[in-house]
Amino acid sequence: MSEYIILAAAAFLAGMLNTVAGGGTFLTFPALVYTGVPPVAANATSAVVVFPGYLGGAAGFRKEIAAFERSRLLRIVIFTGIGGLSGSLLLLVSSDEAFSRVVPFLLALATLTFAFGPRIEVWASRHNFGKAEGVWGTLLVSAYGGYFNGGLGIVLLALFSLWGMRDLNLMNGLKNALSFVLSAISVVTFAAAGIVAWPQAVLMMVAATIGGYAGAPVARALPAVAVRAIVIAVGATMSAVFFWRAFA
Repeated sequence: MSEYIILAAAAFLAGMLNTVAGGGTFLTFPALVYTGVPPVAANATSAVVVFPGYLGGAAGFRKEIAAFERSRLLRIVIFTGIGGLSGSLLLLVSSDEAFSRVVPFLLALATLTFAFGPRIEVWASRHNFGKAEGVWGTLLVSAYGGYFNGGLGIVLLALFSLWGMRDLNLMNGLKNALSFVLSAISVVTFAAAGIVAWPQAVLMMVAATIGGYAGAPVARALPAVAVRAIVIAVGATMSAVFFWRAFA
């Protein structure tokens, strides 16, 4: 019973964190591993868990999403789907041992990308990367999300910064919409492969959905500095924990 309480609490906070800025998998994935789910299965289950939370978050930002140009949105969604499927298939051929070795670096990469997002944005603008959304950047980030999903929202926000986007609410809305599309593809892939721990997933999906919808007003109310500090702290802590688990 205590394990299910831990999983439910982690999922609720993850759904809220994903809506606010991203990084919810920093909570769900460690919680699943802590309760005994193998790493690859924990990652697949975690992707299933946060999936409905993205829908709740997108619903909370429906006005911002509706304001985005539809032709651009459709193009981005298509390439997001292609990249997400590629990453999901790559996970299916990864062993638990190999995945456990890769995870700390992916967590650290996501955290550092978000932490230094403003500097990356300045560098990108100087090198003319902040023009229109790039196909290869979208494919690469989506493949990362399909493979791991941890810190996906953080990496997506960094990508939007490279595109020259500035409105945090619009970025959060687009992030949740793309995360939902990508996760839908991952969920179907992982479910078909039979690597999802469904009892844990169902409980956590409910909690994550509630947390995702509850996160929208929090995202609007919190200062951007506070949001960044929370995500960076969570990401840095989980990165350190998984480096210790993999290499201690």
